[in-house]
Amino acid sequence: MASTIPEQQSGTPVPGQKEDRPPSERAVRVEAHGIDHIPDTERHGHPRQLFPVWAAANVNYLSLVIGGALVLMGLTLWQALAVIVVGNLFWLLTGLLSISGPAAGAPSEVITRAMYGVRGNRVNNAIVGWLISVCYFALNLSAAATAAFALVEKTGVTAGTGVKTAVVIVVAALTLAIGVYGHAMIMKLYLPITLVLTAVFAVVACYVFGKTDFSYAPAEPLTGHDLWAVVFAGITLVGSGPLSYTTSADFSRYLPRTTSARAIIGWTTLGGFLASIVVCSLGAFAATAVDMTDPQAGLATVLPDWFEPVFLLALVLGTIAINALTAYSAGLALQAVGLRIRRTRSVLADGTAAVSLTLYGLLVSDFLDTVSNVLQLTVVLLGPAMAVYATDILLRRNRYDGPALMDESPRSPFWYRAGVSPAGTLSLLGGVAVSALCVDTLYTGPIAAALDGIDLALPVGLVVAALLYALLTRGGKSQAPAA
Repeated sequence: MASTIPEQQSGTPVPGQKEDRPPSERAVRVEAHGIDHIPDTERHGHPRQLFPVWAAANVNYLSLVIGGALVLMGLTLWQALAVIVVGNLFWLLTGLLSISGPAAGAPSEVITRAMYGVRGNRVNNAIVGWLISVCYFALNLSAAATAAFALVEKTGVTAGTGVKTAVVIVVAALTLAIGVYGHAMIMKLYLPITLVLTAVFAVVACYVFGKTDFSYAPAEPLTGHDLWAVVFAGITLVGSGPLSYTTSADFSRYLPRTTSARAIIGWTTLGGFLASIVVCSLGAFAATAVDMTDPQAGLATVLPDWFEPVFLLALVLGTIAINALTAYSAGLALQAVGLRIRRTRSVLADGTAAVSLTLYGLLVSDFLDTVSNVLQLTVVLLGPAMAVYATDILLRRNRYDGPALMDESPRSPFWYRAGVSPAGTLSLLGGVAVSALCVDTLYTGPIAAALDGIDLALPVGLVVAALLYALLTRGGKSQAPAA
């Protein structure tokens, strides 16, 4: 079999020969696979295709807001830029997790059975995979809707309740359409989306640079303890972006199993890192010249009138790009929880929940503000979850038995004890517990209080969870054997 499909082993089509993709993986067809194993005969593509996927998802409004927030927190421009670089180094972990996809031929939502057990992983997917994803979907949809409301009002139409509802539904429908068509559609669309967003933000950069104060420093610069407290808070804020993608294998699992791991890590990391660096930095530059407490209104003061509608459309497009990935993974998570439904229906269910939260927050109450505050604490959970996953990859040397991971019966090698892996579960809970003691957001943990407000939740949670997992598995010997 291997000799008849050489392009699938190398990940590169044979010169002069058109790449032969199965019908289920063509962009115009709805993806047939859900959380099931992808056979070798359906593997295709090149790791460089991952670059636009992660780049498009990070040329967005949220990255712009984060960059501006760092300056508003009291950092100088160059301190903010340093924090942006350090925080985005966590994209290396996102890249590392993505190599497990081709190794197992399965999405992250299934691979994590190796860490938590068949039953334990259902709980993991319900919280880390589905609930947090739906909340992020709602928040991003709210941001896109706000930009879309402004765009509608520029046409002379008043954005009343009915119009706002229609706008939210239209933006969500476009997002969910990409998620429903699935992997091939994402791979097809995200390169042109990246190019369009890059062109728009390049124009924005030209106008912003003309107003930037490159020697900017606040009237009362932070020093000593206060400076370190803001620096760690800023790194956590920036790092929460790449750490939220504990599902990066979802988008690499169709690559041939022999694809270079270094290439997968490199293209995934580079896409997210470069895009986030550029857009976050643009937000920081803008904050030295305009009021970034309301980025949309602030940037409107430096952009020409003719370009503002283009900028608003780009904000909506960027949010659609990031939310389509979120919806896709959330749909897989819902299947991995144990619900026997098609992936297309699970994506629509996720979208319905997110739209309901968005409309309730925009039209009825400040619910989304509450969700936003709660999501500030997600790094307490996502950091340790990322650490356990990354450590498992290293301990197993990225060798996963894809077909064995599909077995959910008590005979499964990943059943462990009553369907739960003590090592993975205790490591995750231990990392979360210690991280929660170090947090300083909605509440101040005792360790953060002892440090007078310095929030070390992110680095402590990562290190403790990784060390616990390595210790409890005794170097991986107590876990199920690799492929």
